[in-house]
Amino acid sequence: MKLLDALSTLTEWYDHFMTRYLGSRGHLNRLRIETYRSYGTAAKFYVKGRLLADPGLVAATATDSGWRNFRSMWRRFNSREIADADLVAELPDGHQHLVSTDDEGYFTLIIEPHALPAPEAYLWYPVPVRTLRLPAAFATASLAGLSADARVLVPPPGAEFGIISDLDDTVFETRATNILKMLARTLLTNAHSRQPFVGVAEFYRQLQRGHTGRPDNPFFYVSSSPWNLYDVLDEFMGLHDIPPGPLLLRDFTIGTPRTTPPPGITGSAAIHFAHKLHEIDDILTTYPHLPFVLCGDSGQEDARIYREVVRRHPGRIRAIYIRDVQVPERALLVGPIIAELNAEQVPMVLVNDYATAAAHAAGLGLVA
Repeated sequence: MKLLDALSTLTEWYDHFMTRYLGSRGHLNRLRIETYRSYGTAAKFYVKGRLLADPGLVAATATDSGWRNFRSMWRRFNSREIADADLVAELPDGHQHLVSTDDEGYFTLIIEPHALPAPEAYLWYPVPVRTLRLPAAFATASLAGLSADARVLVPPPGAEFGIISDLDDTVFETRATNILKMLARTLLTNAHSRQPFVGVAEFYRQLQRGHTGRPDNPFFYVSSSPWNLYDVLDEFMGLHDIPPGPLLLRDFTIGTPRTTPPPGITGSAAIHFAHKLHEIDDILTTYPHLPFVLCGDSGQEDARIYREVVRRHPGRIRAIYIRDVQVPERALLVGPIIAELNAEQVPMVLVNDYATAAAHAAGLGLVA
């Protein structure tokens, strides 16, 4: 692991050096702010995004070749991030909130507003973010137009429960249990050529409407996919009318996990486990009076992660739906966890299709 850590450090140093070098000579594409959907309450929320050079992507179509999709993916992962830049978010109450980008160009801003802006769409509140200062190496770059609206989800008082969902092999097929097939599906497809599992969009819309029929119930998507894929995932969900929600992804790194892995879990599984558990903990802590439904799959660690969530937040989980990825040894690992949680009056169900999940949810009174 020390060799991987050293390689990661060297790669990051070279990337930063080339970005500064190209920026100082005016050879970078126009800079842009990339904002990510986030969440919070009327009293406290956060804004997250990234400042980077535009990768020069073109609009994708369902007929794009694998090679064209691969080139687009290469541009996403070969990004040029702008570190040590100053940005500001200004709310309608007139208060300005300052933040600087980190070594990877990311910024995260915690805001306690005096008043929320008017919602742009149901549940979503826009927060304008603009760049104030760039590092000396980018002195020739223009700040004109270097702004974007971040969108923050604030659940309404009428929300019955929240929904936390995985993406890979839960909403669409990735084959995460087979590394080669997973890479092929990730690198050679786009938002238009991917297809959701049958029934998942309708089931999620039912959960969003809940028992009242109003689309009050907020969705949160927690995935180990890298932030570089944010635009693909966001576009995919819009194309298939899947309820929008914050996409809580992770930084693309190699080497030792930057969060402490749980005992007995190592390698990529440790990174996956620690990231998802941390994000889910934050969501449940933000909404202490809101119960939740959890959706995942049997391909990776979702069942064990959700068991840990139940232990950390007793009485908060209404139901857990685990999609069966049709790998028998993985289903065998889920079985004992189902029995354990059912004994604690927390229903966890392993389902082959989302019609079964919808029928079960109706039986619990979660959906009409």
